[in-house]
Amino acid sequence: MKRVSPAARAALAALLLCLAMLALFWPGVAMFDSLNQYAQLRSGSYDDWHPPAMARFWALFHGAGWHGQAPMFLFQMLLYWTGLGLFAAVLARQGSRAAAAAVLLLGIWPPIIGWQVAVLKDAQMAGALLAATGLAAWRRLRDRPLPRRAALLVGLLLLYATLVRINAVFATVPLAFGLLGQGEWRRQPVRRGAMMLAAMVAVLAALPLVNHGLLRAGASDVGRALPTYDLAGIAHHAGPEAVPVLPAEVWRAAEAERCIRPILWDPLGDRCDFVADGLAVTAPGRKLTEVWLVTIARHPMAYAAHRLAHWNATMRWLVPWRYPLAEPQSDSEPNMLGLGSPSPRIAPLQKLAGMLAESPLGAPILWLSAALAVLALGWRRDDGRSRLAVTLALSAVLTELAFLVISVAADYRYHLWAMLATGLAVVLMAGAPLPRRGMRIALGALLLVGATSVVARIALPPVGETYTDAAG
Repeated sequence: MKRVSPAARAALAALLLCLAMLALFWPGVAMFDSLNQYAQLRSGSYDDWHPPAMARFWALFHGAGWHGQAPMFLFQMLLYWTGLGLFAAVLARQGSRAAAAAVLLLGIWPPIIGWQVAVLKDAQMAGALLAATGLAAWRRLRDRPLPRRAALLVGLLLLYATLVRINAVFATVPLAFGLLGQGEWRRQPVRRGAMMLAAMVAVLAALPLVNHGLLRAGASDVGRALPTYDLAGIAHHAGPEAVPVLPAEVWRAAEAERCIRPILWDPLGDRCDFVADGLAVTAPGRKLTEVWLVTIARHPMAYAAHRLAHWNATMRWLVPWRYPLAEPQSDSEPNMLGLGSPSPRIAPLQKLAGMLAESPLGAPILWLSAALAVLALGWRRDDGRSRLAVTLALSAVLTELAFLVISVAADYRYHLWAMLATGLAVVLMAGAPLPRRGMRIALGALLLVGATSVVARIALPPVGETYTDAAG
């Protein structure tokens, strides 16, 4: 009997894990955003608050008679485990069996898989990027060029990921350069950086045209969320008179109602909607953007304090142990759309995922520190593993740093791809001969971040764990 190869065993293990996750979490968790998108595809009326590309794709299954969230759940899980399976298989084929096992273990890390089973744009993005990375790694880690068909498929997966999240461009552009190009980051870094920046700007400019033109989605007020949040943050840090677009009494009322929170913008458009409503009158349309940019220019320190406070919240660094929006849901939101829930037996697993996500080990800031270490240690190395590791780490770093300027909420699910990319990058670099001094510095930085996270979780008072706690 012919012996099964290590690559085949790794691929088989990924298949079995995929089947187990599908059976355990079927038909997937439908959250509030899921309900909104499903309602849109049923009505045939789309807007750009949530990615119309995902809703349009979902509508294909619905039109074929496969209703509910199950087809999208199946799609994102197949992408997820295909990517991890290919990645593990090529490592096993090269004799790195421990690295292959580590890739599969990363796939079942509870905080990641607990959110990956939710039918959301974040899970769709992570699945598409993993599949693209796995396809490219199958050839790149063997120092072989991508065949034309494989490159086209990788490009399509990157395109889909870009369309399902507005901030995905910070992850997908460096991946496109690294997976479809040569990935020689140490050569002409300034030129490559300028090209990536130009590509990001071009994609961000094109997205509204694609959403409103090609995908025929109506315009919503989603573009007003970030300026509204930043103006409120500046008023909070510099005083109500610093943002005269609204009367000082409005900002004082927002302070009294605790509407301005570092974790998310939602109260400003919900229970404190007098802020958003007031800005709709005093700064309609593009005028809000003008007011926003001028106010930032006049109060850069207050803006920086506001953005850093929010970034700390979303990176879950100096926060209390009980912090909102970390634990993945065990069941779907109540609905009349026919979207069901997984078995109640997943509740303990999701609770464990939440506990690990709230711990320093699950803090995105720790994973970002690891990604920065990979960049520093692998930048000048010129082998296939190091080039791919640097590509993944750069994708993770740019994704996380983008939250410094564009984020309005601190949901844990926003970090799925960055954590997966970091984990894969660390696995690739783990077996490389690295300079001891660099390793000591990297380890010291990780220990410092972890230690400060632990101290904060012990010293700071809890604020609750639910969305209601976050919104106050």
